Amino acid sequence: MPEPDETLAAPPTRAGSLRGGLLRRLALLLVLLVLASGLSAYWNGRSAADTAYDRTLLATARAIAAGLQVRAGKLQAEVPYAALDTFAFDSAGRLYYQVSDPQQHWVSGYENLPAPPAKTPLTRDYPALARFYDADYQGQKVRVVSLLQPISEPQLNGMAEVRVAETAQARERMARELALDTLWRLGALGGAALLLVWLAVSAALRPLQHLRRAVEARQPDDLRPLPAVAVQRELQPLVAALNHFTERLREQFERQARFIADAAHELRTPLAALKARLELGLRGSEPQAWRSTLEEAGRHTERLTQLANQLLSLARIEHGARAIAEGGAARLDLSQLARELGLALAPLAHQRGVALALEAERPVWIHGEPTLLNELLSNLLDNALAHTPAGGNVVLRVLPPARLEVEDDGPGIPPEERDKVFQRFYRRQPQSGGAGLGLAIVGEICRAHQASISLDQGAAGGLLIRIEFPPLL
Repeated sequence: MPEPDETLAAPPTRAGSLRGGLLRRLALLLVLLVLASGLSAYWNGRSAADTAYDRTLLATARAIAAGLQVRAGKLQAEVPYAALDTFAFDSAGRLYYQVSDPQQHWVSGYENLPAPPAKTPLTRDYPALARFYDADYQGQKVRVVSLLQPISEPQLNGMAEVRVAETAQARERMARELALDTLWRLGALGGAALLLVWLAVSAALRPLQHLRRAVEARQPDDLRPLPAVAVQRELQPLVAALNHFTERLREQFERQARFIADAAHELRTPLAALKARLELGLRGSEPQAWRSTLEEAGRHTERLTQLANQLLSLARIEHGARAIAEGGAARLDLSQLARELGLALAPLAHQRGVALALEAERPVWIHGEPTLLNELLSNLLDNALAHTPAGGNVVLRVLPPARLEVEDDGPGIPPEERDKVFQRFYRRQPQSGGAGLGLAIVGEICRAHQASISLDQGAAGGLLIRIEFPPLL
């Protein structure tokens, strides 16, 4: 028996829940979307806050500019309380102002309010000679408006400047509130979406659960196709593949059952004959009779040994075919294999009076399993030597690109029986004593190597067996 494959016995790797994996990916995507939306909401809120507060900031500057008066040739500022009431001591910010005359001399308010940077454009949002800009004042971030107010008096003529600055706390608070409100709303919406996805995925996987329960409820020997459960289109190929695998497994079990039954039948007959011959020999009293009995028992034992070896060969073929399917085939020279086996069987051919010839001009490389190919060559040559009369010829040819031929001078096989000889335990001449497994083994090995085999009539009327292996690319 071949050793069990440890990789097949290993427990399956747990890949986690399909539902959980889908929800995790959706949750990650939603988190990224929520963060991106929150950031966008923050900047949009800051822009909306700037627009709203800039309007009020300009209104304050205009109210201060409306109170400018010229007295005794000097500019004076009468700042109404209403102009500063909106911002002066806002709980989230503070207001600063400064008034300068046309000669940029300080008139009123706070000193050293930052001047507008060079090339700061006039605003186009309001009909005023005003500039808006951001600056730092007393270690704080401030938003400043610089309003130019025309002065046309006999004693003073030019542009007075009114600067009003507001700390950024109020604007930041408004932007944060808008962003947090957006995050809360999107978070709640994302949680509801994940819940709906959970329910939808659970409903979608329900047919798969029904299918799982149907499989678990089956008996070990129940290899019928899976029940017709309504599954999604994406799962239908899986169900079809499982049914196909079950069908192949059922056919494999049926072939094994037939093989065991045939093997038991084939073993029963020679064992019964051996037992009967031994019992008959034991009844005799002459040494010659005992000797004859032992010789015949030896022949029966040899036949049983050959049959057992062939049955073991069939078992090895299945293991070798699996090794080939799993990539265990080796690159080997078919000519070298034929040469080595031909030399090994040359004494047997000489003993039977048959000329064994090898025609292999150069190496022929194929992918194959060496043990199985040796078994194939051995069965082909053994079959040819068994059916070739003394004085006949058996020729073993290896031809490029990947052809193997065995030709003999035996009686051949009629065309109507050439397909039957590959069946297990089929014998054209039951009295010949063969088990009917030689060419069946050859056919199984060819199938394992994806090689084609054909039977034809040889040049001398015997049998020509031709095998074509897949050539190396």
